[in-house]
Amino acid sequence: MINLRDIYTAAEERTRFAVVGLVLLVVAGVAGIVFFSATMTVALLAALVVVFVSFVRPTCTLLAFMWYLPFEPFLLKWVPDDVYVYARYASELVVYLLVAVVVWRLVSGVAEWRKSPVDVFALLFLFILLISSLVNFSTGTVMVLGIRQIIRFVLLYFVTVQLAPGKRFVRVLLGGLVAIVAVQIALGAGQAVIGERLDTFLLPSERRTIGEIQLTAGQVQFWDPGQRVFGTLGRYDQLGTFMAFVMLLMAAAMYEWKDKLAVKKMWWVFLPALPVLALTYSRSAWFGFVLGFLFLAVYAKRDRRVFIGVGAFVVAVVMYLSVSGLVVRQLVDVSGQSVSDRFFEAFSAERWAGEYYGLGRSYWMVQTLTTVVPSSPLLGHGPANFGGGAVAALHNTRTYDTLGLPFGVYGTDGYIDNNWFSLWGETGTLGLAAYLAVFITLFLLCIRVWRESTDPEVRALAIGTACAMLAVALNAFLATYLEARTLAPYLWVFAGLVTVASEGKVKSEK
Repeated sequence: MINLRDIYTAAEERTRFAVVGLVLLVVAGVAGIVFFSATMTVALLAALVVVFVSFVRPTCTLLAFMWYLPFEPFLLKWVPDDVYVYARYASELVVYLLVAVVVWRLVSGVAEWRKSPVDVFALLFLFILLISSLVNFSTGTVMVLGIRQIIRFVLLYFVTVQLAPGKRFVRVLLGGLVAIVAVQIALGAGQAVIGERLDTFLLPSERRTIGEIQLTAGQVQFWDPGQRVFGTLGRYDQLGTFMAFVMLLMAAAMYEWKDKLAVKKMWWVFLPALPVLALTYSRSAWFGFVLGFLFLAVYAKRDRRVFIGVGAFVVAVVMYLSVSGLVVRQLVDVSGQSVSDRFFEAFSAERWAGEYYGLGRSYWMVQTLTTVVPSSPLLGHGPANFGGGAVAALHNTRTYDTLGLPFGVYGTDGYIDNNWFSLWGETGTLGLAAYLAVFITLFLLCIRVWRESTDPEVRALAIGTACAMLAVALNAFLATYLEARTLAPYLWVFAGLVTVASEGKVKSEK
């Protein structure tokens, strides 16, 4: 029998707790304003709220984190210097907070460790990172920051698996990402029309440092205003790769979902996204999207319409080249370049030669294979010692000086614009093999879940993630996207969601 007195008492206790908490929050806010700056006080109170929510509802924090990242480059532009370092690393601290929540749940007995198919490979990879740092006599700072740069977003995979969000979480997450793409479409179209004024407003151009460590490189707009749209993500390639990732998830949902109204709504975002994706001028995003979409439509769905479309595209390209007289092998990157020239330039021998002699991406492909890897083939040169973002942030020239090589692309930037090769150079063949074992295992898991599941939403999640993984794998050959916070977190969270689905833990939540 329901005891109304007990219900009233419980409600009274919750109300009392809420009032006390509110009073303490107000007192803390007033004290903070008196003793610190108002900005610092707001930041501290926001941090307290995030910590509280993370321990009570960690999936809500994960959801907000995934929605926040596409706007972070733009929002950080307006953060004052006195709290910038905290704001810059706030999103990364959220990752560690969620890890702490998972650890607390395991230690306190609230949850038990859920095994995943990549646990052994991941532990092996972490072990290789540690050994590589030790045998290369890396300092503590270099070792910690180097390992952190490589694994920080991989941790989200294990967080997602342990939290095991339900189908409602997947729906809400994807719905929010589709809405974010719609916002980026509007901004991208605005940039193409308005040009420089909107570009200047959106572009985070200021370089920020703390001591000798570079927090943010800033962004110099080396392209024509309005030519390469970037929305709130700071760079055209970051917008392009983010959009391509979400668009592949959308395409999978449109193929698999049975809800015709939801699919129709997605079409209203997907179709306008295509020209905006083209306007990013990001070839990495273009080719990644095409690779993922062809895998979905041709391999998975055997869609004849796509076969016909590909054939028509090939014919159109041949006709265009024969009529226009365009000499592809001589194309180079120039101001005011058209979308078609940007596409064909990717296949230009002149461009690749220019990149080699200009110490660009092709130069580092050759040097990694001929100099960097042979000099330390098994364990590499250690995290934060070659090719990745940590090298650039620390301005660590040790390996480059030892091998007699320039300091990354253009001889100044530290990174080498190729994440797979930077991993190879830093962690050696053993480290790269362990990382690839994780990646390939998760990709094959996605295919298995798609084939075996009878739930349309699970099938869409699995095959969409597989397509996105193919796109990211290609992207990683063209920049350090496995480290980018505008792309890498989505890769690992969605891989975690597929792992949860493979264990039958994705429940229907009404």
